[in-house]
Amino acid sequence: MFRRRGKPMTDDHTKNGASTETDPKTIDAQTGEVQADLDVPETDTDNLEEDVDTAFPGMDENMFGQVQEMMARLQKADELEQENTDLKVKLSRLATDFEGYRTRTQQDVAAAQGQGISKAAEALMPVYDDIDRALSMVSDDPAKLVPGMQAVQGKVLGVFAGLGLEATGKVGEAFDPQWHEALQVVQGDEDDVIVQVYQLGFRMGDRLVRPARVVVSRRG
Repeated sequence: MFRRRGKPMTDDHTKNGASTETDPKTIDAQTGEVQADLDVPETDTDNLEEDVDTAFPGMDENMFGQVQEMMARLQKADELEQENTDLKVKLSRLATDFEGYRTRTQQDVAAAQGQGISKAAEALMPVYDDIDRALSMVSDDPAKLVPGMQAVQGKVLGVFAGLGLEATGKVGEAFDPQWHEALQVVQGDEDDVIVQVYQLGFRMGDRLVRPARVVVSRRG
C-alpha cells in the first residue's frame, strides 16, 4: 500500500511551532493511542502507465506490452473458439439436410423405377394375350401358329420401340463390333456382312443394351 504524504515543513513552520497541513490521525478506541491514517492510492487517473505502476509496481513498459499482447491473443483465441463452434453447428445442419436430401432422392428413384416397371409390364400384357390366343388355336389348326407368333413378335418389337429400344443385328447389316458379337465367320461374297442372326441385339441411343449374336461372312 502507498501513503500520500503531506508537504514537508519549512523552517518557518518549525519556528512557528505549527504546520499548515497535518497528517490525518485517528485514536484507537481500546488503547487510546493516536494512529496515523493510511490514504488509499488514487485510482482515478488519465494515464494507463500510472495505473500499471499503481497495480503492478516495478513493471516496465516492455513487460506491460507483453501483458497486453498476451491478453489480445487470449481474446483472439476466444473468438476463434466461438467461430469454430458456429462452424460445427452449421456443418451439423448441412449434414442433416444432406441426409434428408439423399433419403428423398432414393425414394424418388425407387418410385420412378417402380413406375417404369409397371409401365413396361402393362405394355407387355397385350403380348401375353396374343401368345395365349395363338396357343389356344394350335389344337384346331397348327398351321395358324406361325402367322400368330409372327404377329406377337412384331408387337413385342413395337413395345420395345415405345420404350426407346432399337433392334440391331439383322441379316444384311454391316458387322459392327460396337453392337454385334460374331459367333462364327463363313465364306461369302462380301466381307463383314451379317448372314445369320442367332440372337437379335438392342440399343438405346448410344448405349448398348444387348449385343446381337451373329454369323459374319468373309470373302475367301
